[in-house]
Amino acid sequence: MNALKINLFIVLSVISLCINAQDKALVNTSNSPYTKLRSINMADVTWTKGFWADRFKVATETMVPNMWAIYNDPKISHAFKNFEIAAGLDTGSHSGPSFHDGDYYKTLEAVASLYASTKNPKLNEMMDKAIQVIGKSQREDGYIYTKAMIDQRKTGTKNQFQDRLSFESYNIGHLMTAGCIHYRATGKTTLLNIAKKATDYLYHFYKSASPTLARNAICPSHYMGVVEMYRTTKDPRYLELAKHLIAIKGKIDDGTDDNQDRIPFLLQTKAMGHAVRANYLYAGVADLYAETGKDSLLNTLNLMWDDVNQHKMYITGGCGSLYDGTSPDGTSYNPADVQKIHQAFGRDYQLPNFTAHNETCANIGNVLWNWRMLQITGDAKYADVMELALHNSVLSGISLDGKNFLYTNPLAQSDNLPFKQRWSKDRVAYISLSNCCPPNVVRTIAEVSNYAYCISDKGLWINLYGGNNLSTKLTDGTKVSLAEETNYPWNGKIKINIKETANKAYSLFLRIPGWTHDAQISINGKIENVKAIAGTYAEINRIWKKNDVVELNLPMDALLIEANPLVEENRNQVAVKRGPIVYCLESTDLPGKSIFNAFIPIATKFEAEPINIDGAEMMSLIGNAKIVEPKNWKNVLYRPIDNQNTETEIKLVPYFAWGNRGHSEMSVWLPVSR
Repeated sequence: MNALKINLFIVLSVISLCINAQDKALVNTSNSPYTKLRSINMADVTWTKGFWADRFKVATETMVPNMWAIYNDPKISHAFKNFEIAAGLDTGSHSGPSFHDGDYYKTLEAVASLYASTKNPKLNEMMDKAIQVIGKSQREDGYIYTKAMIDQRKTGTKNQFQDRLSFESYNIGHLMTAGCIHYRATGKTTLLNIAKKATDYLYHFYKSASPTLARNAICPSHYMGVVEMYRTTKDPRYLELAKHLIAIKGKIDDGTDDNQDRIPFLLQTKAMGHAVRANYLYAGVADLYAETGKDSLLNTLNLMWDDVNQHKMYITGGCGSLYDGTSPDGTSYNPADVQKIHQAFGRDYQLPNFTAHNETCANIGNVLWNWRMLQITGDAKYADVMELALHNSVLSGISLDGKNFLYTNPLAQSDNLPFKQRWSKDRVAYISLSNCCPPNVVRTIAEVSNYAYCISDKGLWINLYGGNNLSTKLTDGTKVSLAEETNYPWNGKIKINIKETANKAYSLFLRIPGWTHDAQISINGKIENVKAIAGTYAEINRIWKKNDVVELNLPMDALLIEANPLVEENRNQVAVKRGPIVYCLESTDLPGKSIFNAFIPIATKFEAEPINIDGAEMMSLIGNAKIVEPKNWKNVLYRPIDNQNTETEIKLVPYFAWGNRGHSEMSVWLPVSR
């Protein structure tokens, strides 16, 4: 009887997969019982004109094809060649970092997401050929990790998870996600079946593994992946595995904050340790909460979110201030409590600018986490952070032409620093030390349309603004189509044209960003008396009609922003922000003068002015500054102040666009003159 039930479950699962193919979202919360908002389907949004349409065009024409070429060229990256060797289709040794497989899966996910929007048959063919090789590299029991598989072909051994710093589970996590996205984009189960075998392997492995052996799973992308596998296949074992992964987290004697396992997750009160791994963990826990509703998970997530946003996040949405740091914070009287941590959050208010690490992957992790928190709660504050990171610390990781990348995202760059930093401050085509960020940022941009809207039992929610066409269904099956016209984020005017609707009332929820004020909403030219409070969603409930026009006006001023005085690097300095965009002063726009001699008078009013940087249209900010007389500081630590200065006009550019006009110096924070 048990065997019969199992076989019946498998048959029903296969039938369900076939029926639901190409009908689900990037993160499929359509049936998650503990989310307030639900994702729309992958192909429901088409970018038309404006900011994200331009970025998606670059992703289509350059970013994704370039990344695919890189990861299939053994002269640049050995990732695909590793699969061929592991599959027995070629000979040789493994080359590249242990997370190389995961890089390839992220690239494959980017291609699948692009296919969902474009239906370009060439993309389908590319994926088919690669997936066939990946499948051949997988062991019969489901284990898949090219580094180990290549060694095992030579030695005959079947060891796995022996290395504490191994990225086996991380790679499998990205395989899980890519398998789900590929299935939803194409309707094919080829990659999903490989992911299922790997997930089944993990399920059985964790059933018997000791806590010490089980902890050999650094960087928990598989926490998100296994929940997504559960949502896609409905296999209850995968939800059981997700619960188990959190339950055993930290139940060892020699855990580290580098791997988020020194303290059991439910006992953590501060965001500590490696920022990428932390944000991935929080995103995975949010996924688990969406399926289980366990309050203790959400309580801890709230503690982590408050800590990051109140003490540890950069103004750009960047996370992980220290390349080499200590955890918890290096102030303990007991040296045994202090650990050296790689790419660390650092202590509260420890936010240096020149040496800011802010790995692009950590910033993407911030987006993934806040996207999930938004769906759980419907609270606009999470959309604000998601938008902030996307427009600033994520986009800064890739050049405007889509071909070059930054691993770190500092808030200041000076050629006079008396030390050489490990990571290039000029974008490069391939980051040989660790190229994990480029495929991550490419897949993120290819998938941005999935973050734009949500649905709930009450209606349609607009999270991110940009010129697009939407055609979707509400939770009750009501068909809704609209066209959004806007030059956001350069202009706060948004027009929404209702193209298709039903003769029944439902709500349209418009996000009113926390940075704006006095937002105004009108329908068919008549101003609506509706609460449009900054940092919330404004709800308009009515029976909508075809050709209704909703207009949202978000006043967008250039603001001088100051930091908490405990952020000692930024005391008596200001940053400039307009809408969701953080600005910086770049040496390109101050020829012959040092940007570090510029002071911003507190009364300065910046005006927006169009600028084209490397083919991308955007807004610069023009204002007045004071420039102190240049001084030679070589071998000088202190000197009496000299108040001689001159006034000059300065131009600020969006932070994400810095370094796209050649090598330059840059600073987000500038001294303020009162």
